[in-house]
Amino acid sequence: MAVSKADLLAGLSPEWPHDLLPSIREQVQADRRTIVVLDDDPTGTQTVYDLPVLTEWSVPALVDELRRDLPTFYVLTNSRSLPEAEAIALAHQIGRNLRAASLLTGRDVTVISRSDSTLRGHYPAETDALAEALQTRFDGCLIIPFFLEGGRCTIDNVHYVEQEGALIPAGETAYARDPVFGYRASDLREWVAEKSGGRIEPSDVAVISLADLREGGPSIIRDRLRALRAGQVCVVNAASDRDIEVLVAGLLGAEAQGGRYMCRTAASFVRVRIGLPPRDLLRSADLATSDHAGALIVAGSFVPTTTAQLDHLMRHTAITAIEIAVGALLDDQSQMYEIMRVADQARRALSAGNDTLIYTSRDLVRGEGGAHSLAIGARISDSLVQIVQRIDIRPRLMVAKGGITSSDIARHGLNIRRAWVLGQILPGVPVWRAGDESRFPGLPVVIFPGNVGLADALTRLIAPA
Repeated sequence: MAVSKADLLAGLSPEWPHDLLPSIREQVQADRRTIVVLDDDPTGTQTVYDLPVLTEWSVPALVDELRRDLPTFYVLTNSRSLPEAEAIALAHQIGRNLRAASLLTGRDVTVISRSDSTLRGHYPAETDALAEALQTRFDGCLIIPFFLEGGRCTIDNVHYVEQEGALIPAGETAYARDPVFGYRASDLREWVAEKSGGRIEPSDVAVISLADLREGGPSIIRDRLRALRAGQVCVVNAASDRDIEVLVAGLLGAEAQGGRYMCRTAASFVRVRIGLPPRDLLRSADLATSDHAGALIVAGSFVPTTTAQLDHLMRHTAITAIEIAVGALLDDQSQMYEIMRVADQARRALSAGNDTLIYTSRDLVRGEGGAHSLAIGARISDSLVQIVQRIDIRPRLMVAKGGITSSDIARHGLNIRRAWVLGQILPGVPVWRAGDESRFPGLPVVIFPGNVGLADALTRLIAPA
């Protein structure tokens, strides 16, 4: 049941009146811990800038990063592309490696588990595995899917997704029908119960309400968090960045008193938690390079938002569009031919200076169950990687559309091991600069989430007015 965003927000209590970000920033700078964000797909850098992203997590790589003495870095796990058992094993491995790197460097770490603002991902399996591997007894696990830039908010414990000015309960959106991570509940207490398979009852889930945040302030939040015990799950309501500031101020106060908390969050929380002030969007000129080739867009996302954006891009620009026949990729006899056909057409188009779009055919192929659907997705993503690997023309700009697509192309197609987050080119759309070790050092890479942006978003990116 859609509700008017304006009407719903107008009925809320006024926000907490004090700007808390400066004091949060001071506390983060005074704290010698490094905040490590484990990101289950690369779109979690949607709100941050001027920090690194690692696509590997060996102990030596983590030691090197901790010794740089930076306050924050991301580790791109891409665990959303994996079956649950593999995601659990990966969380164990990364948690153990982080603990080892922390001991070797003497640098304490705080871990944030960043996941999807529309509630898709391996929860609670991932957070449980991390807690075990880190050998930390957490007092509480905070669920914070608020994401302002993507139009996601939580009010009266119901998580909403904005669509054309209306707020839709998350359980009624296309995201809830995901073949792997689908769910029914929009009330986050019921969602936790659903995702835990009934192990956690809705009545056992604690709540931080908007009244706590807007009327009680940081001291009330601190007390609410200090009351959590034995990893109790707590869902957090939020409808603005100021709400998150109050939450973080209370969280820091609770931690100062000895509390320990696992945070399962969307992207907005991370910026506030690390004390990073908002910054203006990047301009197209900030991404300019001297290359004469065209821009390259690779789209693997199937969500309706992406399909609408591709349609608008092809109707309103002169882009060279190359459709990949997904059916051919899933056939052992035709897969390699299709990969070579698309790569060859893309090379010729880019060499001629044409902006080029490579996109998967729009008929979604579902598997028989979640594991089969993940296997289909993995085969398609691997094919996209092989296409990119065969394109030896450096584009002026790379755009990867979709979370799993972005991760696989960055790590395997471009061989990025360490990238630098420049900022956002559109709200919720981060830009990385490829590291020196990559195939195209310094290349601007736009990490474009599948579920973010209006219909004209890709068009505005490629052909700005």
